[in-house]
Amino acid sequence: MDGTGINADVLRFFAQHPDALPLYETLAQRVFRTVENTVIKVQKTQISFYNRRLFACVSFARVRKKADCPEPFLVVTFGLDHKVESPRVDVATEPYPNRWTHHVLISNTAEIDDELMGWIQEAGRFAAAKR
Repeated sequence: MDGTGINADVLRFFAQHPDALPLYETLAQRVFRTVENTVIKVQKTQISFYNRRLFACVSFARVRKKADCPEPFLVVTFGLDHKVESPRVDVATEPYPNRWTHHVLISNTAEIDDELMGWIQEAGRFAAAKR
């Protein structure tokens, strides 16, 4: 991986959603620049970002009704030890005590801003500190 987050597996992942690839490219470049020791794992339904542990992923999960999903879109998911209260968070769940999973739908690169990246950086620190 060259720090851009793009390889053959990533290109296959976006084969059905090529218009969303620029969203991923922008996000992945920022993640690789700001979260140390990041590696990705491309799976059938998501691309996961790991440092010591999983801290974020991207997918095409339906966090809104289909009619409310712009094209293109990408869902950014990250985990923290607290719930983020923001209108940008489409869904937040607490699968374990003090472990919150947040889903944010993005549809343009301007939404990959300092606020979103701050949450992802925090998620990276949280994942690295887990035992």
